[in-house]
Amino acid sequence: MKLQEFQAKRVFRQYGIPVPQGDVAEAAEEARAIAKRIAGPVAVKAQVLVGGRGKAGGIRLAKTLEEVEQLAADILKMEIKGLKVKKVLIDPVADIRGEIYLGMILDRARRRVVVMASSEGGSTSKMLPPVARRGSYRRQ
Repeated sequence: MKLQEFQAKRVFRQYGIPVPQGDVAEAAEEARAIAKRIAGPVAVKAQVLVGGRGKAGGIRLAKTLEEVEQLAADILKMEIKGLKVKKVLIDPVADIRGEIYLGMILDRARRRVVVMASSEGGSTSKMLPPVARRGSYRRQ
């Protein structure tokens, strides 16, 4: 199953995991209304099931409602790696002191879930050397 960021945040919220109180929009005017409710700087984030959104210009920061509306309009016209952007997530800008990227995938051959975590992440995490082997953990 693949989830867009806004869908994953909804699932997290259901289980009490804290997530930013943003919302998803399908039009620039909706994005502006969401940003108005947030009442502060926001991130306008393309919602497509592909990595590299930020590098492709699909994640932008806005300080004013006018910027939100313009950026949302621009992003909603984009195609990222062949996928048309149909939705944008509007989230409050966070004071990020540290990040960790977490991914899980089913290894069908071994009938196990493989969990990957990295402080280096996003689309570039695929280029990092492997550090875990058969259940062991080794930090680089």
